[in-house]
Amino acid sequence: MSSLQALCSGLPLRPLPENRGRRAGVPHAPVRTPGLSPAEEKLALRNALRYFPPDVQETLAPEFAQELRLFGHIYMYRFCPSMEMRAYPIEQYPCRTRAAAAIMHMIMNNLDPAVAQFPQELVTYGGNGQVFSNWAQFWLTMSYLSKMTEEQTLVMYSGHPLGLFPSSPGAPRLIITNGMVIPNYSSRTEYEKMFALGVTMYGQMTAGSYCYIGPQGIVHGTVLTVLNAGRRYLGVENLAGKVFVTSGLGGMSGAQAKAAVIVGCIGVIAEVDKAALVKRHQQGWLMEVTDNLDHCIKRLREARERKEVLSLGYHGNVVDLWERLVHELDTTGELLVDLGSDQTSCHNPFNGGYYPVQLSFVEAQSLMASNPAAFKHLVQESLRRHVSAINRLAQEKFFFWDYGNAFLLEAQRAGADVEKKGANKTEFRYPSYVQHIMGDIFSQGFGPFRWVCTSGDPRDLAVTDQLATSVLEKAIEDGVKASVKLQYTDNIRWIREASKHQLVVGSQARILYSDQKGRVAIAMAINQAIANGKIKAPVVLSRDHHDVSGTDSPFRETSNIYDGSAFCADMAVQNFVGDACRGATWVALHNGGGVGWGEVINGGFGLVLDGTPEAEQKARKMLSWDVSNGVARRCWSGNPKAYEIICQNMQEDSGLVVTLPHEVADDRVLQQALRP
Repeated sequence: MSSLQALCSGLPLRPLPENRGRRAGVPHAPVRTPGLSPAEEKLALRNALRYFPPDVQETLAPEFAQELRLFGHIYMYRFCPSMEMRAYPIEQYPCRTRAAAAIMHMIMNNLDPAVAQFPQELVTYGGNGQVFSNWAQFWLTMSYLSKMTEEQTLVMYSGHPLGLFPSSPGAPRLIITNGMVIPNYSSRTEYEKMFALGVTMYGQMTAGSYCYIGPQGIVHGTVLTVLNAGRRYLGVENLAGKVFVTSGLGGMSGAQAKAAVIVGCIGVIAEVDKAALVKRHQQGWLMEVTDNLDHCIKRLREARERKEVLSLGYHGNVVDLWERLVHELDTTGELLVDLGSDQTSCHNPFNGGYYPVQLSFVEAQSLMASNPAAFKHLVQESLRRHVSAINRLAQEKFFFWDYGNAFLLEAQRAGADVEKKGANKTEFRYPSYVQHIMGDIFSQGFGPFRWVCTSGDPRDLAVTDQLATSVLEKAIEDGVKASVKLQYTDNIRWIREASKHQLVVGSQARILYSDQKGRVAIAMAINQAIANGKIKAPVVLSRDHHDVSGTDSPFRETSNIYDGSAFCADMAVQNFVGDACRGATWVALHNGGGVGWGEVINGGFGLVLDGTPEAEQKARKMLSWDVSNGVARRCWSGNPKAYEIICQNMQEDSGLVVTLPHEVADDRVLQQALRP
């Protein structure tokens, strides 16, 4: 019996696997402090034990109770598999359907130690983005997938596999919901308790939907963001000699160093966790590392003067780095930074997402567990200092943006000076990258489209790269608007650079930003290549939830919607349902992701291309809806670019009929009508 066959045989109970506990030398999630009462602790233990028959509960109960006391959650470390966790070629999975094997491939990629931030705690990225809540859920899910037929659907409740239910071949094989808590109870405090109880889970975006492709996804988004920031703020196409300062090298934020190199600038990235810096340096994503601030400033100066391409990791707190840049400005008159942002996991600031400048990394972890209130006080004080330094630099020709990680939102809550006079509640002193940099891209239907070659063969990925490039080049040749041509050109450059920069970590995957027509055309080309045997195995299509239609997030994806609907979540929910109706292999809907629990509703999908006409039909219908839903919403909110795209699409597709907004009378008429 192979290891994968054993992994798909259900929970290993007789005998129980050896309890090896937490592994040394592996990054681990911060200790959680859910503040459970004795009755709630008992309930958490009861909930964990119900996965197991009575004859082993007496053995497991004491160790589960100890995990709860020591770590604030029952992860069931005993059941963490001993086999190598990675995305195996699809034909190696013992399944009755190709769709189920593809899902297994994606799940195991999310838990690959080369990909996952805290693999033993089942966290893929973002500090708390769970794939499952515990290891029993993993084993049961793999078992169900191995048994599933084309007439069954696996239902997942926040990491818990509810079971296989009869459905039809046209229905999704998997439906996932994560964190669907009643709105009035969707607070951080309640979340910590409910997660400890094992009844809900924070799936981030692509962690809990099994669609993460390693940091490549955010590399691409960061490349486009920094390129467009250079165009908007600095008025340049060439970023040679320009300095981009930010923080975070852990999960998704680890992409920033590679992105800086691809765009040709100098990236200086601060990170408090030495293990994260070492990991990125060993992967070749980070060129240099230093823990000396003097040396950091010296190298920054040298690189500026030489217009050298550099990714420099500073092992220390980013607040120290920002304050040192202020000191250099005030004492020498020299502004050493051009662009800045932040990619700490500030959506989770009091549980390891943001480390205060006053403490070392180890001291902070200790205080976080022993005195959460004191830790929160220091975090908020640190945020105020953080913003104060940025504000000083912004008085010169320096430009900062919020990267959608709730940095400015948490800074505002901490009392930092981030207010923008006369603004609505989704606007701050500095813009979200969606508001200034990426918003127009979403309005035109461009967003993070991705695919995974389930053969695991790099040659298949090379074929898809060539196909995608050819599709975009042909679209340009056939004639597109200048704004669309710019995006296609950026993405052709991206694909060519991607293979040179060894961006694959984990599964053989690629991402690019494309609009509706581009996504459909690329999907058709890939499906045909599978049918012709040019690609050896099925390809999974997906996207980041951070996309045109997938996410309602008033401080990020929908922050540039100004008709009052930015806090409404109809779009994301409709997208989830609409994708399921139009042929998605699996769909997911999440509370939280990016900016944090209770701040966003988002969803995603997986669609397996297998070379059949049925797969082509599903891809045409589902991908068209998956983009046009969000463009239509932005059109209705008054975005002129979205209006133009929707009108064009309705001319080309008689089945598309969208309610278009009429131009509303000017302010004078409105004010007169409202006069008492």
